[in-house]
Amino acid sequence: MRIVIAEDDPLLREGLALLLRAEGLDVVATASDATDFLGAVDAYAPDVAIVDVRMPPDHTDEGIRAAVEARRRLPELAVLVLSAYVEQAFATDLLAHGSARLGYLLKERVGRVQEFLTALHRVAGGGTAIDPEVVAQLLTRSRPDDRLDRLSPRERDVLALMAEGLGNSAIAERLYVTDGAVHKHIRSIFAKLDLQPADGTDRRVAAVLRYLEST
Repeated sequence: MRIVIAEDDPLLREGLALLLRAEGLDVVATASDATDFLGAVDAYAPDVAIVDVRMPPDHTDEGIRAAVEARRRLPELAVLVLSAYVEQAFATDLLAHGSARLGYLLKERVGRVQEFLTALHRVAGGGTAIDPEVVAQLLTRSRPDDRLDRLSPRERDVLALMAEGLGNSAIAERLYVTDGAVHKHIRSIFAKLDLQPADGTDRRVAAVLRYLEST
């Protein structure tokens, strides 16, 4: 796994590089701004990019824009975005360009090494990893006539775990229910959110995007 890290905080940037190298992963380049990051993507064609949301010069959405551009240049690139706190619009922008091989984690998750590495490997393997705190904050906000109001409390629990990237068996273990019960809840979620089967559509992530797009 060849990795590029884009993070303007030198302590976090070098700490991440040391952590990943200690795990036997190949950190081919690090960058402190979006321009250097895109240069590294072009030069090394990495498998995974770990990108901070806010980077120089303006510390607004440079990281997200650079991540989207990197995926345009290298469509198979897996991207794991790090943010200091929940930034709903940025999560929406990133996922709107496709959900496969994408992750959005809070920086505090990096200190929980095993959780961070699990998310990294999930994204590198083609999956999606959204921080549980991001999901929790988004799902607790309410709007009139929001389609999520149709969901039962248990269905909302299942949706939150789906958004984290967990499969049916993992969700069943977390909620202490059977795989069959999880499958039934997911079918109900898709129906209540008006998500119909379609080739090439990841309905699990689309369910979360429905919520993001309505807020």
